[in-house]
Amino acid sequence: MIDLRPVVHPIGKIVIAFGAAMSLPMLVDWWDGNDHWVLFLQCGLLTVVMGLLMTVATRGDHTSLNIQQAFLITSGLWAVLPIFGALPFVLGEPGASLTDAYFEAMSGVTTTGTTAFPALDDLPKGTHLWRAILQWSGGLGIVVVAMVFLPVMKVGGMQFFRSEGFDTLGKVLPRAGEIAAEMTRVYILMTAACILTFIMLGMNGFDAVVHALTTCSTGGFSNYDASFGAYLGGPEWAASVFMVLASIPFIRMVQAMRGNFVPIWQDSQIRAYLRWIFYACAVIVIYRLLYMHQDADPLEVVRETVFNTITIFSGTGFASTNVLEWGHLPFAVLIVCALIGGCTGSTGCSVKVFRYLVLFQAVRAQVRRMHSPHRVYPLRYEGRPLEKEVIDSVMAFFTLFVLSFGLLIVGLALTGLHPRTALTAAWTAIANVGPAWGPEITANGSIAEFPTAAKWLMIFGMYLGRLELVSVLVLLLPRFWRA
Repeated sequence: MIDLRPVVHPIGKIVIAFGAAMSLPMLVDWWDGNDHWVLFLQCGLLTVVMGLLMTVATRGDHTSLNIQQAFLITSGLWAVLPIFGALPFVLGEPGASLTDAYFEAMSGVTTTGTTAFPALDDLPKGTHLWRAILQWSGGLGIVVVAMVFLPVMKVGGMQFFRSEGFDTLGKVLPRAGEIAAEMTRVYILMTAACILTFIMLGMNGFDAVVHALTTCSTGGFSNYDASFGAYLGGPEWAASVFMVLASIPFIRMVQAMRGNFVPIWQDSQIRAYLRWIFYACAVIVIYRLLYMHQDADPLEVVRETVFNTITIFSGTGFASTNVLEWGHLPFAVLIVCALIGGCTGSTGCSVKVFRYLVLFQAVRAQVRRMHSPHRVYPLRYEGRPLEKEVIDSVMAFFTLFVLSFGLLIVGLALTGLHPRTALTAAWTAIANVGPAWGPEITANGSIAEFPTAAKWLMIFGMYLGRLELVSVLVLLLPRFWRA
């Protein structure tokens, strides 16, 4: 029997912090003269009380976790937090249904960015700030999970990064606190820099805070139906820079903060990520200038392309224009970009650059073996040998990702969605990207008109994609619960 106390106790503490965070949108609505602040006060108190009950009921020595508990705390956290995150959406503005509220909260904490709300412009400021806080906290949380828990759980080849997180599972929680403190410091500084940059480029203070929180988390929630289309020009360039920073390994930024910049330039993921962004932008710009928008201002085409390509590649999901107007080739490139995603150990989502680099090496080695079957081709990554266990984990992840993506498309199509809608909705959910396209998508990109079954399928898809598939699917095995 698995002891759940070491699982529930830290989750309870995080729930308390979640409830305390509701004081921020409460103060914003109070300052704005909106009676909606009372709702956040009530939801915050309820959340704090529930968190206290969870921690008090499970108090004790919880400085060690076994492998089953590590899986449970990871998957449990992202299932529980949206429950409390959804409370302000149900009890206050916009008065959403339980399904829509939980969808919005799950989209927030998984940093997906798809909205279930049909109109955003008229929502209270507190609601907008809470949506941004959900994404900001979810972005920080997934960075810590990626560096602390996933390497030990050997999820998707993450054991390769175990030495950069911690070495012994028995001391996971104290070590997690140290790592979280380092990551949080970098995260806060980057967010503060983003806020100041947006303000200097013309955003008002509130918009700068909301968009900085959702930019640095690569989440993509905006407080406007037009998304980033409300701020063209300089803010797009600034957001592009911060989205790239947020989707490179945070451990490298921690090292840079300590004065060691060499690992950033030596990191194969970062070099590949920047190179692939350049290739994607170049292909789209050339195609648009030659075939779609010959009379357009080249600088405007470059700006639009760079911003909207990076926002898809990083999994942020902002939009400043309708990318469907770019043509079929650019749209196909953007679909591929999202299926690559950011770097491991960042707030970026999807498959991750590291796994593609491992895949390419494995395929290259296999082709060479076909030519010279008796030669040995050791696989290495940044000078370190890639163990067979890591390669097998990466291959298993790719297999599960493709299968989950395909099954999600079929499931959404069976709910009655148009095939294009089903495809892009499955894509945006499993890759945690944000935008979707199709007849059922509203003018502001909302999935409000989706059937309830489709929304719950997307909720599961977002949850599955954010937690790297294996850490969720392993819970479905009876053997896991008998161990």
